[in-house]
Amino acid sequence: MALDSGVAAFVRGALPPAPSRVLEVGAGSGELAAALRDAGYDVVAIDPAADGAPGVEPVALIDVVAEDASFDAAVAVVSLHHVEPLTGSCDRLAEVVRPGGALVVDEFDIDRFDERAARWQMAQRAAAGLHAPDDPAEWAVGMREHLHPLADLRAALADAFVLGHPVRGSYLYRWDLDPALRPVEERLIADGALPVTGARLVGVRR
Repeated sequence: MALDSGVAAFVRGALPPAPSRVLEVGAGSGELAAALRDAGYDVVAIDPAADGAPGVEPVALIDVVAEDASFDAAVAVVSLHHVEPLTGSCDRLAEVVRPGGALVVDEFDIDRFDERAARWQMAQRAAAGLHAPDDPAEWAVGMREHLHPLADLRAALADAFVLGHPVRGSYLYRWDLDPALRPVEERLIADGALPVTGARLVGVRR
């Protein structure tokens, strides 16, 4: 999947200048890591489900092998809600980011994924020929049962990082859909027909 230009701009704007050393958590197929490397950053990209993605190590956050305080920044794009165990993983993140280092987080706020959001997502997926569950209410509940909510992520990070307030925005169009749906989603959010399910945070290591 192509790198979302809005995500790339957000991350670059929050990072210290290159050639800072950056840990990317949940790097997926490595598009963001590759873009950061092209910009001169020293990037270590990890994802336990990397499955051979170039430049991405198949390692979970809690198992990162690095000297303490060896990274100038860490980036997590729609990944912290998956990490297990949450507290231990966030403690490990704190250990490897230097005091004063940046934490850049782009997240799916699962607590805001309600029946309206599920129904819209289901309709867009069906139109694109993608698999979607049958019951929006059941899907929303099931998602909330197995992903960490934003409040829990903030609580797990709060002892080690000074976190800014979340900046809310659209997210659903990024979930396997066509980026052209972004203005559609944002218009529905503005009209009150869809919840705001995206959240971005920038923090500083204490």
